[in-house]
Amino acid sequence: MSDVDDVLGAALPLEYADDLDPLLDRIGDASCVLIGEASHGTHEYYAWRAAITRRLIAERGFSFVAVEGDWPDCREVGRSVTLAPGGAEDPRTALDGFGRWPTWMWANEETVRLCRWLREHNAGLAPDERAGFYGLDVYSLWESLRAVVDHLAEHRPEYLATALDAYRCFEPHGEDPQSYGWNTALVPDGCAEEVMALLTRLRRPVSHGDSRDPDEELDLRQNAEIAAGAERYYRTMIGGGPESWNVRDVHMADTLDRLTDFHTHGGQTGKGVVWAHNTHVGDARATDMADAGMVNLGQLARERRGRDRVVIVGFAGGPGEVVAAPSWGDPMEVMTVPPPAHGSLEEVLARSELHRGMFVVPPERDMPGFLTGTLGQRAIGVVYDPDRDARQYVPTRLAERYDALCWFRITSALAPLHLEAARRGELETMPSGV
Repeated sequence: MSDVDDVLGAALPLEYADDLDPLLDRIGDASCVLIGEASHGTHEYYAWRAAITRRLIAERGFSFVAVEGDWPDCREVGRSVTLAPGGAEDPRTALDGFGRWPTWMWANEETVRLCRWLREHNAGLAPDERAGFYGLDVYSLWESLRAVVDHLAEHRPEYLATALDAYRCFEPHGEDPQSYGWNTALVPDGCAEEVMALLTRLRRPVSHGDSRDPDEELDLRQNAEIAAGAERYYRTMIGGGPESWNVRDVHMADTLDRLTDFHTHGGQTGKGVVWAHNTHVGDARATDMADAGMVNLGQLARERRGRDRVVIVGFAGGPGEVVAAPSWGDPMEVMTVPPPAHGSLEEVLARSELHRGMFVVPPERDMPGFLTGTLGQRAIGVVYDPDRDARQYVPTRLAERYDALCWFRITSALAPLHLEAARRGELETMPSGV
């Protein structure tokens, strides 16, 4: 059989929400579903991730959504969708408040639609049954430190001095991670000691019968964990290599574990949906990332929870349009995505002329070559140069990297809520801003 015959023979329809039934059958009793994207700016990826997520929450009792975003900003979205006191009545208000570049990743119409659905769904449930929305990422060092200081000043003043020591250590860097990173080249430990002292105190278990708000305690603990993770991340970023990537993805995996534990009660394990780039959710061991010494969220989730408890869904697309920036910190643009590179997974799928489709990796060993062979898969980050598209491919063994793949032959740009000014100072992530 030809590659075209193999693709058409394995493809499942992907036109309506009901077409996701085979994927839900594959998910079965899994408690963690990681859903990827091949770019941070493509409408189809966001829209279909939302369709999968709605069904998992409504039909399979999934209890939270965790995204590749900052914890403090996503907490405001979570307060809105769970109808928490003081939360925005419209999730759009919270999403429109995202200020860290690249804002379009979450401040977009596609995410607004999912979050409005989440709020409507949650409105009919008891507070402890409502599906939450959280951020997994590590970047919000200064925002998280301020949140810790503010909370301790009001609720736990006995810990305030430790928090202020950590905050003051970072103050000379003016909330500039690049400044902090370069200065730790001269003083290698940076503020690590101060941050770890704070984290050690806040990791102490709360005594039985404590009346503290569990949501507030989760927020406090997570912000302290972010301070520690971000300090390590920015300190290692200057040196290059895989270490900073690994710090970030281990932090995301640890956060996912904490959220699962938080939503586990009454004998029912917390069930979470993760939204992040393919390079984070697709198992690194099925790519060249492992050879470079990198781990990622999908690999760690499988290792920690067991392969049968985790389902990974990847996304791929052909030419079209994408929202990205020409360099780190520049304003967003709608860019043209060229046809896929020769010999890539996308080229194989495009040759079939399949408009869109879903591939669920079968359990048997006899699978078509495009599932088992090594093919480059396109990975567009927040930074993109269409003229250098050929460099944007990750060697991939699809059947090992994912449990399912959604394909879109033509892609379109997502709809950001607002334009943004260029923001400087933040360090570019590795690889290629994903």
